[in-house]
Amino acid sequence: MPYTYQYPRPAVTVDIILIKNIAAAKEILLIQRGIEPFKGMWALPGGFVEMDETLKQAAMRELKEETGLENITLTQFRTYGDPNRDPRHRTISVVFYSIIISAIDLKPIAGDDASNVKWFHISDLPDLAFDHEQIILEALEFIDQTDPN
Repeated sequence: MPYTYQYPRPAVTVDIILIKNIAAAKEILLIQRGIEPFKGMWALPGGFVEMDETLKQAAMRELKEETGLENITLTQFRTYGDPNRDPRHRTISVVFYSIIISAIDLKPIAGDDASNVKWFHISDLPDLAFDHEQIILEALEFIDQTDPN
């Protein structure tokens, strides 16, 4: 279907917060960006929504492409849309999250535009790209208030 609009439109992205909560030690999965903007910096896995997929499908696809992880239940968290959150253009991001409570050690593998992927303890995060620090802090506060684990 062709799209023609008189007005500029923002791009829509998804970001994924994956928290591993084992014995009350929370870790978050981050990717190291392999491309600009913010090449070399750490960020949440995520990317642009394609025209023929739902937001959740986009989140699941991006998680698999960038980390190799799949079959993870994702829950929609919040939407972030500050006009200056992405230096390329106006981008609105829908954030999904999942809390994994299991002794099984997930072994992510960097792929797509991620040059590296790593679990970080939530109290020892690196400098983050975009507005991902704000997103993570708000998500952790939300999770602490709603999750009994």
